[in-house]
Amino acid sequence: MCGRGRNRVDTATEAEPLVRRLKDGDRSVLGELFGLYREHLRRMVDLRLDSRLNGRIDTSDVLQDAYLDAMRRVDHFLKKPDMPFHVWLRLVAAQTIVDCHRQHLGAQMRDAGQEQRLEQTVVPQASSVTLAKCLAAQFESPSHAAMRHEVMTQVERALDSMDPLDREVLALRHFEELTNDEVAAVLNLQKSAASNRYVRALRRLKEELARIQ
Repeated sequence: MCGRGRNRVDTATEAEPLVRRLKDGDRSVLGELFGLYREHLRRMVDLRLDSRLNGRIDTSDVLQDAYLDAMRRVDHFLKKPDMPFHVWLRLVAAQTIVDCHRQHLGAQMRDAGQEQRLEQTVVPQASSVTLAKCLAAQFESPSHAAMRHEVMTQVERALDSMDPLDREVLALRHFEELTNDEVAAVLNLQKSAASNRYVRALRRLKEELARIQ
């Protein structure tokens, strides 16, 4: 779930000419664009899909629904020339996750205070549990395997103690590999505020990891 795939910078570079073609009216490139960003979107879905749906909903199904929704809503992107394509595509995927939560959890859905709103879309936050699992995954050697539970517990505690917005900035920058400009756009923050929050959250997390490694 937490593995790193294609570099985001390389993906954005390869996507540039396709995005220009899309803006020029060539909608046939949408499938290729979605394919370029598929693994980045998969990471985003894995981080944010409610754990209560494990075994009931497959990430690939969510991505398929997100692609179909992107095809239906491509005019929304074309009307917003200043919005980065990846930010828009991520927004579509976020709406798909929300729809999935509503369909399968209904009244059991997490409190709205645990979500971020973006252009009428309620974007589920990455949970401390999921982020802790991703960080604990670095302890791969047999000598570290026994530390997994302790690592996850301590890291989860550190993440829980963060300001929710700082934790979300950390998830976007460190795990989803969004640029600072993209994070600012996603969370409707000033670029300097997004950068400062990331530095603060990363420093705190590094201090916690240094205590347990």
